[in-house]
Amino acid sequence: MLRTHTCGELRQENVGQTVTLTGWVQRTRDKGGIFWVDLRDRYGITQLTLEEGVEAEAQRELVRTLGREYVVQVTGNVAERYSKNDKMPTGDIEIRVEKLEVLNPAKLPPFLIEDETDGGDDLRMKYRYLDLRRNTVRNNLMLRHRVAQATRRFLDGQQFIEVETPVLIKSTPEGARDFVVPSRMNPGEFYALPQSPQTFKQLLMVSGFDRYFQIVKCFRDEDLRADRQPEFTQIDCEMSFVEQEDILNTFEELVRYLFKEVKGIELQDFPRMTYADAMRRYGNDKPDTRFAMEFVELNDIVKGQNFPVFDNAGLVAGINAINCAVYTRKQLDELTEFVKRPQIGATGLVYARVEADGNVKSSVDKFYSQEELQKWKAAFNANPGDLLLILAGEPNKTRKALSELRLEMGQRLGLRDKDSFSTLWVVDFPLLEYNEEEGRYFAMHHPFTSPKPEDVPLLDSPDTIGEVRANAYDMVINGVEVGGGSIRIHDRGVQARMFELLGFSDEEAKAQFGFLLDAFEYGAPPHGGIAFGFDRLCSLFGGADSIRDFIAFPKNNSGRDVMIDSPSPISEVQLKELSIKTAVVQK
Repeated sequence: MLRTHTCGELRQENVGQTVTLTGWVQRTRDKGGIFWVDLRDRYGITQLTLEEGVEAEAQRELVRTLGREYVVQVTGNVAERYSKNDKMPTGDIEIRVEKLEVLNPAKLPPFLIEDETDGGDDLRMKYRYLDLRRNTVRNNLMLRHRVAQATRRFLDGQQFIEVETPVLIKSTPEGARDFVVPSRMNPGEFYALPQSPQTFKQLLMVSGFDRYFQIVKCFRDEDLRADRQPEFTQIDCEMSFVEQEDILNTFEELVRYLFKEVKGIELQDFPRMTYADAMRRYGNDKPDTRFAMEFVELNDIVKGQNFPVFDNAGLVAGINAINCAVYTRKQLDELTEFVKRPQIGATGLVYARVEADGNVKSSVDKFYSQEELQKWKAAFNANPGDLLLILAGEPNKTRKALSELRLEMGQRLGLRDKDSFSTLWVVDFPLLEYNEEEGRYFAMHHPFTSPKPEDVPLLDSPDTIGEVRANAYDMVINGVEVGGGSIRIHDRGVQARMFELLGFSDEEAKAQFGFLLDAFEYGAPPHGGIAFGFDRLCSLFGGADSIRDFIAFPKNNSGRDVMIDSPSPISEVQLKELSIKTAVVQK
């Protein structure tokens, strides 16, 4: 080894030892008669000291040539610092340099390798290998490592085995768009990269591997946001001979274990909430339950007073922003503009203040008497000082917009504390969603999700298909869906019926999923599973909004890796080998 110690491990008890360190020059400071160098590796920083009349002149001259990020090896004696630094673990000691060697010089970095850097996102992504030297980024990846190791320890202790499933698979029509890979040996045919290992883990259950897991890369060619990447990682799990409650209990324990091991936090209970209740109370199937501010529906109270906005609306609903009656007209106008943004979709905002004397003052006073407004106050269980914020319109759009307004108010009021964690399971999702444009049903989760056993008869009538609930569940923490899964179909007949409902002909079902249908005829056990968004879980632990901060080499919002300039065109020779006739247009 080129070093005896790392830059983060030397302490007072090492004083007097001769050591060798290697690392990168963080910064240098020349005070004339004394010269200091901060030497950094991934373990920490150690101060090097050269003093006039003590260290050799040649060494001091060499040190004066050092630039930021030079790679050096230094040998010296550990000494107690005269001026200690209690903000760093090695702050009680320094290295009196006896020998210093430059292992590799470095160009001046394009941004500061500091916690508070001067590099913007694009620049740091272009030089990601330099960005990874920063403590904040490195700590994120170290956290990711700890989560992965803790996950493996827990699941191994629960008799799960880790099995790798194929990366080159078959494209299927359900779900997001696939990334496809042309096959040179099979001209005109393509592999797909897996959106999940779904069918393979079900086949493992048929094979008798009753507890499987994998920390696995998945790929989806979809529009990107802060919490999405074209390639991402899942903690993918499946169990045999289980019911829904078995899955929920097992993976509650996994998440409790991760929070205890990684964050030192004891999580409380995981309440259950139905999808219908989540939508009714929060307008969202992944509600943030760190704060209340639940929806209050007002149709029975506000209609019939000749206010067209309410009279013509399918749903009138609102939230109570406690102690916000002091909001100024400017603040209320800001909220109105917020809900009218295209991505929110509301046409306007009605508000009402509960004043100190208990009277209600609203933005629609000319339509509503004080007696009527007192009914609003009672419905919201509001008190003096509260502000009622109300939206109206088509029910689904109104719930969506009111959900966004609720989250915005929670943020403004400091109710979405990243250091507090509120957990729940959302259950009983609809099995199918009807798409008006295509005139057919789609699976809300995926085609292999089992219906609730008591709802199976509802599949036999077109009038009741939309009422069938899925044996599916999502784990939600702080308004983020961190994991989701279902009890799977394990009966060939039920699976064939599901494909039929989704618009597959018998021939199409056999061509796409014949291998799975055939497997179900050879003793498929009841089984179910779950997949956690590993990147998303890590970002939750790290208190960040973007999963990119927890991925070593992420893509940008256009799906590009600006460091290696990917995706990129390929040569005509490669295209010809792959039997692809049309080249990608060069930029």
